[in-house]
Amino acid sequence: MKLLNRKGSIEIKNDIIAVLAGYAALNCLGVKGMTARNIGDGIVKLLKGEDFHRGVKVTVNKGRIDIELHIAVDHGVNMRTVALSTMDEVRYVVEQQTGIKVGNVDVYVDAMTVGDDGAED
Repeated sequence: MKLLNRKGSIEIKNDIIAVLAGYAALNCLGVKGMTARNIGDGIVKLLKGEDFHRGVKVTVNKGRIDIELHIAVDHGVNMRTVALSTMDEVRYVVEQQTGIKVGNVDVYVDAMTVGDDGAED
């Protein structure tokens, strides 16, 4: 995303915005991790380490950005509440850190983890 001002321009790569959004989502209560879906076989994979940003898609749309998050949640949490909280947190963090208006934040709950071992249902 390129921002123009009177002194010049600033370009922030979508990957950096994805990292910001991913960190914000991971800090939300009930979010166990980010996920990636293997299109070929439909298997959902919990992303580990620095790959978590692959569970985030950033799209530039008419001067704003739309964010799509794929998450895994802890077993027993209210998924709607977790998703709404994640939307609010991601929007706030990205707008504060970049100065770019965030349009839609869509959250997809792709997996649920049971226990501390990260096993998925």
